Amino acid sequence: MLTLDVKIHALRHRPERPSPYMVRWKVGPQSHSKSYATKTQADGRRAQLLSARQRGELFDVETGLPKSEMDAQTQKPQPTWFEHAKVYAEMKWRVAASAKGRATRADALASVTAALVKDTKGTPPPTILRRALSGYAFNFSEHRPPASADLSAALAWLEAKALPVSELEDDPELLRLALTAMSTRLNGKPTAPSTVTNRRTVFNNALRYAVSRKLLTENPLPSVDWSPPPTDDEIDWRYVPNPRQATALIDAAATVGPRGEHLQAFYGCIYHAVTRPAEAMNLKDADCTLPEIGWGTVLLSGSSSRVGAAWTDDGKSYEERALKKRARSSVREVPIPPVLVRMLRAHIARYGVGPDGRLFRAAEGGIVLSNEYTGVWKEVRKAALTKKQLATPFAGVPYCLRKAGISFWLACGMDPTEAARRAGHSVAVLYKFYAKVLDGRREHANALIDQAMSAAEQEGEGA
Repeated sequence: MLTLDVKIHALRHRPERPSPYMVRWKVGPQSHSKSYATKTQADGRRAQLLSARQRGELFDVETGLPKSEMDAQTQKPQPTWFEHAKVYAEMKWRVAASAKGRATRADALASVTAALVKDTKGTPPPTILRRALSGYAFNFSEHRPPASADLSAALAWLEAKALPVSELEDDPELLRLALTAMSTRLNGKPTAPSTVTNRRTVFNNALRYAVSRKLLTENPLPSVDWSPPPTDDEIDWRYVPNPRQATALIDAAATVGPRGEHLQAFYGCIYHAVTRPAEAMNLKDADCTLPEIGWGTVLLSGSSSRVGAAWTDDGKSYEERALKKRARSSVREVPIPPVLVRMLRAHIARYGVGPDGRLFRAAEGGIVLSNEYTGVWKEVRKAALTKKQLATPFAGVPYCLRKAGISFWLACGMDPTEAARRAGHSVAVLYKFYAKVLDGRREHANALIDQAMSAAEQEGEGA
């Protein structure tokens, strides 16, 4: 039944409720209400109702909605979160073409979308549902294989069970459910804090995109009282090799077979030039200045990272990228000590370079992939470490050499700004991750000041 008898009341504030702002109105004899997490949302809804009444629009007694909203619901079903997430993922796939970014975004959306369903009756196995979402629903590659029957069934189930995207604005508990899902691994253990941060960023951006598509009036996520898991960004120095240990690990590479011999200089670059492994993989002979005597330089202009053929435009399993958080034309010049100069000269003399000028190549040619240099590293650890060290995460991955190299620079007294430039990150990151090393430098600086002040006092007493 439709009527013009509509009364719209002032907002009611109930601070003890999760959604404390209530919009109240009466259509004929029937009272209606709707609660919102923020006053802005509630004011917006009340303004919509007032505007409809001022236009002389009829209201439905049973639902309390203006006739135009009733008609809109009848004519066009509300899009679900799953449908919106696919639209968002495809939009970002086209405009933000980093393969690594695509994979990260798909993982984030998959972790959230699986939780935003009407009910869990008939839920596919979590691993199947996650694979279906990240590998197919949010992957738009021409190179992905056809979906198997179980993956297709999982996507069909989600199509039927997905919640309307508008419910995220109406019910803050759904947002908490999504945040909990992104913070929990499939085995029930907590997700790494950095992964939670990345996933929340993607979720927030997807909600903002829903606002731009007029599916939501406001992004509801900032209003949700939720704290991410605590993070401890500082490096655990118990597991980072000191200079003597780092040198022993690099030397041990030459003793574990032909691949270890080939990758010895690769590990040397990670330590002495503090390259990221993906940057060392991309190093070419034209990037190196290697004099017979003294220091040399390497020019770092890009990296090669393995992400899987399903995420790249050309179907290759690795991606050529600019330096991390740098423009594609950016180049980082890093001075290298004589020990690394000699190591690289010997490597080039023995192995030459690849057709594209790369110094380091896979066993069968092509780019050295992460599974190869990490596999050799396991043998390096066995050759260089004690049984007690092997039973711990000490020097667990080649990347630890980069941490060891940066900490050595700082301990030697290198200016943090120059250390950050050579390492390819900001001074803020340096202070965030290497605080203990920098604290040690502060103590050394304080000792120098004490020494100078004592000398000045002695001179004053002698005058």
